Amino acid sequence: MTRLRKMMLEELERRNYSEATTRCYIRTVEDFSRRFKRSPDCLGPEHIREYQAELFKKRKLSPGTVTQRLAALRFFYVKTLKKAWSIAETPYPKKGFHLPSILSREEVARLIDAALTSYHRTLLMTLYATGIRRAELTHLKVSDIDSQRMVIHVQGGKGRKDRDVMLSPKLLEVLREHWRGLPRKPSAWLFPGNRWHTGDTPITTKVVWDACKKAAQRAGLQKDVHPHTLRHCFATHLLEAGADLRTIQLLLGHRDLEETTIYLHLSERHLSATGSPLDSLELKDRPPQNE
Repeated sequence: MTRLRKMMLEELERRNYSEATTRCYIRTVEDFSRRFKRSPDCLGPEHIREYQAELFKKRKLSPGTVTQRLAALRFFYVKTLKKAWSIAETPYPKKGFHLPSILSREEVARLIDAALTSYHRTLLMTLYATGIRRAELTHLKVSDIDSQRMVIHVQGGKGRKDRDVMLSPKLLEVLREHWRGLPRKPSAWLFPGNRWHTGDTPITTKVVWDACKKAAQRAGLQKDVHPHTLRHCFATHLLEAGADLRTIQLLLGHRDLEETTIYLHLSERHLSATGSPLDSLELKDRPPQNE
């Protein structure tokens, strides 16, 4: 381990950054250094600007990913090297506003029914029934299922926050059946890893991704479907059923209510609540066209 890497790791650990963020920040600085074939402490603002432009033009990365890369470099220079950082010289890119793809309830049912295995089916049902993220799904423990209070404890979610989500009676029965069908009863993880699901470590997020992608293909869905799509469907369908935004915010673990308001743009109930002004016009019948 190099001296700079060790220093940056210590600064990240002192601030209690998550493992995922730590890995991302370290990889970014390493990539930045490889790009110019020099130690990162020998690189300056002109190199950062060139690197940022390359991320957009050559690598075609999204604004969100570029912002994350810049945040990693900013942390390295400000917190590790104790150097100044000019926001004016390295501005964060402006993000676009894109609405996520949403499945109808019928499409969600088709997706779940098209799951390749019963194990995959349980994964997809859990995602849709709870709205949890795929990383949170993989880290669920048997002890997180509270059938007395009918809640699922999500521990160490995004931002290292704990929260509770509802436990559907239908999902509880599916999870019990899932547990009974495991060849080796897990002592900790609800979804144990390895090929036969007998490992001492949980499944990876790639397993969840593949389960969703394969089911979408088998279901013949034309939309771009991935695990986070089911999280969006969970929130949108709750809103359409009458749940309030504050409740949905808590269930999703959003820090700010503004994050949750995106589902107002997706809810059929809210979209159709206001009629188009065209419907209020009294138009004459269109005269026949002259031939």
